[in-house]
Amino acid sequence: MKLIADRLDRISPSLTIAMTSKARALKAAGKDVIGLAAGEPDFDTPQNVKDAAIAAIQRGETKYTDVAGTPALRQAVAARFKADHGIDYKPEEILIATGGKQVIFDAFLATVQQGDEVIIPSPCWVSYPDIVELAEGKPVIVRGDENMGFKLRPEQLEAAITPKTKWFLLNNPSNPTGAAYSAEELKALTDVLMKHPHVWVFTDDIYNKLAYDGFRPATVLEVEPRLRDRTVTMNGCSKAYAMTGWRIGYAGAPAHLIKQMDKLQSQSTSNTSSISQAAAVEALTGPQDSIETMKVAYKRRRDMVVEMLNAAPGLRCHKPEGAFYVFPSMQGCIGKTTKSGKRIETDEDFCIALLEEEGVACVHGAAFMYPGYFRISYATSDEALKDACTRIRRFCEGMH
Repeated sequence: MKLIADRLDRISPSLTIAMTSKARALKAAGKDVIGLAAGEPDFDTPQNVKDAAIAAIQRGETKYTDVAGTPALRQAVAARFKADHGIDYKPEEILIATGGKQVIFDAFLATVQQGDEVIIPSPCWVSYPDIVELAEGKPVIVRGDENMGFKLRPEQLEAAITPKTKWFLLNNPSNPTGAAYSAEELKALTDVLMKHPHVWVFTDDIYNKLAYDGFRPATVLEVEPRLRDRTVTMNGCSKAYAMTGWRIGYAGAPAHLIKQMDKLQSQSTSNTSSISQAAAVEALTGPQDSIETMKVAYKRRRDMVVEMLNAAPGLRCHKPEGAFYVFPSMQGCIGKTTKSGKRIETDEDFCIALLEEEGVACVHGAAFMYPGYFRISYATSDEALKDACTRIRRFCEGMH
C-alpha cells in the first residue's frame, strides 16, 4: 500500500523557501552570502506591539480563543477595513488565521470542487497554484505583460473566464513584481467581473500599505461595492507591521463563507496564537508611524536597486509601485557562459550560478510562473543591497 497520498504529487515545496535554505546552508559552510530570496521585512516589530504581547502574557491571556479570533481582534480588523477602504464588515464577517496563507487555504478548500477553475494573473506568488491544485481545482494562469507593468488587462480577464471559473485571485500590490493597481485600473477589472455573477473574487492585499511615490493601491470592494457578496478581502500583519513570525492573517467575507472557513480551521489549527492576536490588536489600532518609516527606507532601496540593475549588461528592471520586490528580466543573459564556465539556458541556471559564483541568493522567475526573470527582495539593508547589486553587475559583466 502506498504511504504518500496522490494529492501531494500535485504540489511542490515552496521554491522561495528552498532558495533561502540553500543560501543558509552555503552561509553556514563559510561562504559570503547575501540573501535576497526571502519576502520578509528586515525591520523589527514595533516596540508598542511587542509591549502589548508581553502585557497579554502577564494578564494570563494564554488560553484558547474562538477559532475565528478574539472579539477584540475581529473588531480591530473590521475597524481597519473601514478606516483604510471604507468597507463595512461586521465581526462575524471576519476570520483570523495563522498567516495569510491559511486564509487562502481555508477559502479554497472550503469552496473549490474538482475541476473548478481559478484565474491567477502571473507573475504570481509561488503558493497560489499549489493551493488551488491541493483543493483539486485547476489554476488558469494569465500572463501579465511587462510593457503593461505586469498588470492584467480587462480583456485578458474576460477571455479567461469560462462556465467552470470559480475564483479570480488578485494580489495587489504583487509578489513578485511589486505591481499595484490604481482604482481606475481595478475598476476596469471589476466591470468584467460584474458581468459574470458566478465568479468569486479573492483579493490578497497583504502589501497594500507598502506603496511609493504617492501611489495608493485600491482594493476590490472599494471600487465596486456590488461585488461584496462574492468577495474575500485578505490582509495581515506580516508585511506592514514587520510581524512575519507572529503569524497573523485575516479576511473579511460574507458571513456564510466565514462560517465554513471557521469550520475548516476548527479541524486544522483551531485558533491562532492568543499572544499574537493581542499584539495584532495593538498593531492595527495603535500608532501607524512605523509603516511610514519603512516606506521611506523601501523607496530609497527600490530606487537604488532599479538603477544599479539597469546598469548591468543583459538585465532590464521595471520600477514597481509597491511591495518590496523587483522582478528584472535576465533574458539578455540567455545563451551566455559565466566566468566559471556555466552556460545560462534558463532563469534557474542564472540564479544558481549567481548564488554559487557571487554569493547572491534570489529566486528564478519560473517559480512565479514567469520564466526569463528573477525576483529580488529589497527588504534588507542599503549596504547589503549595494553590495549585492555590485556582485550581480560583476556576474553579468563576466559573461561571454
